[in-house]
Amino acid sequence: MFSLDAAIASAPPDVVLVAHSLACLLVAHWVQEETMLRTVSQSRESVVPVIGGALLVAVPDPDRPSFPPEASSFAPVPMVRFPFPSIIVASQDDPYGSLKHSARCARAWGSRLIDIGAAGHVNADSGLGDWLRGLDILTELVPDLPPTRRTS
Repeated sequence: MFSLDAAIASAPPDVVLVAHSLACLLVAHWVQEETMLRTVSQSRESVVPVIGGALLVAVPDPDRPSFPPEASSFAPVPMVRFPFPSIIVASQDDPYGSLKHSARCARAWGSRLIDIGAAGHVNADSGLGDWLRGLDILTELVPDLPPTRRTS
C-alpha cells in the first residue's frame, strides 16, 4: 500500500483512481487503512480529500475457487464506505468475481454498480479492444474529462 500512498500523495487534487481486479481490493484496503488511521490519530492529515473518484473494474472475490492463492492477503475484502464517488463495473461471467459479490461491494463502498453483461474478466482476453464503453463510464464519473478521439 505504500506505493499507492506515495502515488496519491504526489498526485494533483481530484485525482481519479482507475483500478482493475486486485487493484480494486487494494483501493478498498487503502481506504480502510486511511479510515482507521484518521480515527486513531485525529491530528493526522488525510490524503483522501485529494481523491476525486474511483473506477473499479472486475472486482474479484477471494471466496471463489478461481481466486489465486498467492493473492490471499487481499482477503477479507474491506466493507468500508469510500469517502469519494466510485463506480464498480462488473461482468456477468467474470471467472474471478460474481455480479452478486460486486453488488455487495457496491453497497458497502457506496459505489454505483454497472453491469456490462457477459464480458469475462474485462481484460485483453475478453476481446473488448479499446473498450470505449469504459471511457464512457469514466466520463460519467468525471464529466470534465477531455473528449477522446474515437475511430470508426
